[in-house]
Parts: sequence; C-alpha cells; structure tokens
Amino acid sequence: MFDTDRWLEVLETLRMSKLRTAATALSVAWGIFMLVILLGAGRGIQNGIDKSFRDDAVNSIWVYRGQTSKAHAGYGIGRAIRFHNDDFEALHEAIPEIEHSTGRFYLKGEFTVRYRDEVSSYEVRACHPGHQFIENTIITAGRFLIDTDLAERRKVAVIGPRVVDRLFGRRNPVGEWIEVSGTPYRVVGTYTDEGWEGELAKIYIPITTAQTAYGGGTNVHQMMFTVGDASAEDARRIAERTRRLLAARHRFALDDERAVRVRNNVESAERVFKLFASIRVFIWIVGLGTILAGIIGVSNIMLISVHERTKEIGLRKALGATPRTIVNQIVLESLVITSASGYAGLVAGLGVLALVRRYVPSNDYFLNPDANLAVVAGATLVLIISGVLAGYFPARIAARINPVEALRAE
Repeated sequence: MFDTDRWLEVLETLRMSKLRTAATALSVAWGIFMLVILLGAGRGIQNGIDKSFRDDAVNSIWVYRGQTSKAHAGYGIGRAIRFHNDDFEALHEAIPEIEHSTGRFYLKGEFTVRYRDEVSSYEVRACHPGHQFIENTIITAGRFLIDTDLAERRKVAVIGPRVVDRLFGRRNPVGEWIEVSGTPYRVVGTYTDEGWEGELAKIYIPITTAQTAYGGGTNVHQMMFTVGDASAEDARRIAERTRRLLAARHRFALDDERAVRVRNNVESAERVFKLFASIRVFIWIVGLGTILAGIIGVSNIMLISVHERTKEIGLRKALGATPRTIVNQIVLESLVITSASGYAGLVAGLGVLALVRRYVPSNDYFLNPDANLAVVAGATLVLIISGVLAGYFPARIAARINPVEALRAE
C-alpha cells in the first residue's frame, strides 16, 4: 500500500489517459455531489417539519366546533355547534386515556398591553393549565397557570420572550403587574417555545378569568388533549369516541364533518414520518444511481487500460508477478480515481450546503439543510466500495491474461 513505485506507476497510468480519467472522475464527483445535496435538502425540509411538530404535542387530538351541514334529529342545516365547560369535563369522564387537556376561549385580535410607560399589542390566549404540555411551552421563570388560578378566576398571566423584551427589557417580570386593555394582570411566569416565531409573542391567562371578564359565559371555542403513548390506531379510536360523545351531546349526525372537526396529530405525524422515510429512500436511489453511472465509467476506463497494457501485464507475469499483484494494481488505480473525485464532490456538496445555511433566509418550511456525520460516513463508504467494485472486474480479466499470448499481441 505504501510502495512508492506502485503509486508512481498509478499516477503515470492515469496521466497517459488524462481526458478519459477526467471525464470519468467528473461523473463520480457529480454523483457524490448530488447525493450530498439531495440528502442535505431533504434534511432541511425535515428540520422544518420537525420544528412545526415541536410547536404542538405530537400525541395530541384537537377538536374544533363548526356548523352542521346535514339535518339530524329534527334540527336543520347551518346550526352552530357551541362547546361549553361541561363538554370539556364530559370528555375527561368518557375518555380515561386523556393525559393533559385544555380548552381555549378565543379573544379576537390583539390587546393593548401596558407596563409603566411601555405599551405594545399582543395576542392573549385563555386556556387551562394542560395547555403547557399540548403547546410544548417551556417555562423559563416562575410558573405556568395552575388549577387554583382557574378555580378562583385569578388575574394572572404568563408572557412570552417577545413581550418580556419589549415591556421589561432586562428587568425580571415575575411578580410585576401589566394592564391588558385596562385590566390588571400579575405576571406569574415567562416561557419560550421551540415552534413558530409567532408563539413567542403570546400572553396566557386562565380561561375562567377570560370567560368572566370578557362576557364569555361558559363558552369554549376549542378543546385539545394528549393521549400519552397511544399508537396511531388507538388515537383513531379515541378520536372516533370523541366525535360520538359530542354528536350525542349536541345532536348532530356522526358523519357530519363540518359540525365538529377532529384533528388527530398522532395519525398526521405517522403519515409525515412515513413520507420522509420514503423520500430518504428515493434520494438514496437517485444518488446511488448517479454514482453507479460513474462506477460503470471507471470500470470501462479500467477495461480500456487493461486492453492497452496487455503486453505490459503479460511481461510482468512472465517476470514472476502473481495474479494477486496484478489485481491489487488495477484495483488501486480504480480506487484512486473514485476516491479523489468522490472526495472533491463531497467537499463541494458540503460547501454548497454551508453557503445555503449562511445566506438563504430561515423559514418554517426549510431549516438548516445539513449533511450529518452519518451522511458523510455513508458517502465515504460508498466511495470505497465503488472504487473496489469498479476495478475488481477489469482486474480479474487482467489477472487471467496468458503471458505468452500477451507478448505476441499487437
């Protein structure tokens, strides 16, 4: 392997057919380059999707109210379905698989929020304590809402980092009072969120406080809950039971999708993960197909080289060279072409991905396209195997050359 003469011979052989070698090397480099780019792009899309899933609990089921589109039980079309606090409680009684749950009472638009002389506008969300687990809210100081806040209808708030930066700067907001459209709320905690950027500029207050302060009565606009480690099939059954319960309570047709919409995140996540698994397989097939074209080119160049060096190989065998020596020499030449060109394609692909990460603006659908260690290791392994395979079959032909016939060849 470290024989200087052998390496000099390899370089001289490649120099004698520069054009063929360069053309073949380019095809191998292009194959590796495209493989890295495709894998990096696929990773970028997956990172964007993963970030959107980090915003909400993957094992959650969301229930939205709507209007009936089918006549049922003496009721006509277009009847508005309205959830109430007792619907939320009924879900807990009927579905023991519920782990964390929350209802939402929508406060439309943005509210004017004041702290001393600082004023800005933010969206206010009214919810239950379980909302923290469904939205994957990370508490950074203080606490989130608790059951006592709801029971006593306390005027407390949990605020996001954008609210903290704008209103408080470097001051600790926990324990301070803010005014939300003129109503005072005591800040009991701050949070951050790994999902959408908009999630960082929210204010959470108890749902019962909002229902009382803003004329909501017992209305609940939306209900969400998590189902632990339930499988997709289990989650489908739970979603169906949820629909049956609400259909019985509000007297709408069970197959009326517009009356109540149930979003099953467990099932959606399973579909997305399967889709990305298929995309990764497709990318590897395309990349390996491109590399295979390069391997065939390298193998053809080795066959031509063997044919042109028939006398040389015959003379070597006549002087005592073993078939193994001949095979090693041809395989080494092939390995040099594939490794050098493949490494160039690998570096170029990683360089392009680095430029994309640096200069392409971040967005929620394409994030941090990178080729991780597994991709680089896989591409390197493909290169080594490619080089050996490309040279092995021409090398076997060279090893079977008859010295006498080779010396007579023109």
